[in-house]
Amino acid sequence: MTQSALIRPAWTPATIALMVLGFMVFWPLGLAMLAYIIYGERLDTFKRDINKSTDNFAAQFRNKTGAARTGNVAFDDWRDAELARLHEERMKLDEMRAEFDDYSRELRRAKDQEEFDRFMAKRDSAKASQKKDKTVPRIQDED
Repeated sequence: MTQSALIRPAWTPATIALMVLGFMVFWPLGLAMLAYIIYGERLDTFKRDINKSTDNFAAQFRNKTGAARTGNVAFDDWRDAELARLHEERMKLDEMRAEFDDYSRELRRAKDQEEFDRFMAKRDSAKASQKKDKTVPRIQDED
């Protein structure tokens, strides 16, 4: 395989110049260029390994979701019907949970409103009693 690229992972005048320039402009750029010069040959292997592990992970996920067929048509049909039934049950449970959440929210709101009304009534009665205390004329003793 011939590499005709000007910037390849090797100690060429162009890569050395870019590394020095990178250190002068912003040191992480120079460090990144140095890493590319030293480890750049391994990037293809690294990318291939990452792609392979990602594909394996995705394949395992597909197998766990039941997407793979067994070859037995009767079993596959039964399994699909059961999965559909379970999905419907799950949807019903989710609806019931949402209804209960709404009910609980309304109960909390009613309780909070009751507490607020009680607070306001107590506050108003306290203000009224303070006004009565201020309006009652006080008789002062004359010495």
